[in-house]
Amino acid sequence: MKPVRQRKLVDEMRGDWNVSIRRACHVFLLDRSTYHYKSRRPGQAALEQRIKDICQTRVRYGYRRVHVLLRREGWHINQKRTRRIYRELGLQLRNKTPKRRVKAKLREDRRNATRPNETWAMDFVHDQLATGTKLRVLTIVDTFSRFLPALEPRFSFRGADVVEVLERVGREIGLPASIRVDQGTEFVSRDLDLWAYHREWGSLVSRIGLLSSFSFARWGAADRIHAPTGQRTATAAARRLPSRLKNRIRRRKTRIHRDQ
Repeated sequence: MKPVRQRKLVDEMRGDWNVSIRRACHVFLLDRSTYHYKSRRPGQAALEQRIKDICQTRVRYGYRRVHVLLRREGWHINQKRTRRIYRELGLQLRNKTPKRRVKAKLREDRRNATRPNETWAMDFVHDQLATGTKLRVLTIVDTFSRFLPALEPRFSFRGADVVEVLERVGREIGLPASIRVDQGTEFVSRDLDLWAYHREWGSLVSRIGLLSSFSFARWGAADRIHAPTGQRTATAAARRLPSRLKNRIRRRKTRIHRDQ
């Protein structure tokens, strides 16, 4: 039993039974110096509030991903402290698969696009060839003009492949102010998160929804990758990728050509 809990029990016993501190500490085998000890550790209310804010907007992030975001923001803490606070706040992820009928929580920062190339929506549609081979199509749509910057069909997609398509589209027509995505494995991957971070964009938030109906006005809460002001041109989109992503994309291209 932790000293914090023992102090509470001592206080409850003193209030209920009207006994002295010495006798209550003796019952609970608690040293009186421990009972009177006042912690000198600085408060962590700001850190707890920041972890809550991150978990409210990124509902599928565990403490490891939360710790990465905290370190990026300048919090000089180790991972064990992040994990301890994360558990004390009861923010552990549920292992149970969520039901499809559960609706997504609408985000307060969601607003309709007012001009072309301001907001894109990105998701996958699925199809099947006559031979039975499954096909995935990465679909990127401008939610204002309904223009399709990219319609990329492949047999399989990874996070690095999505980054490759975004880099190519960015060099051709430039990147938008924000991109809405869902909680697909390719969109929550570390490759896309690292790509957005190196461009000083915001990370992914959670959304539940599909691209099957193309009814963008009725979409649920959306993830957004926000681009900073002054970095939305084709020149900015052509910035160098991290070497780890470039090597992964290069290996992926080699594997595709070899299979063909």
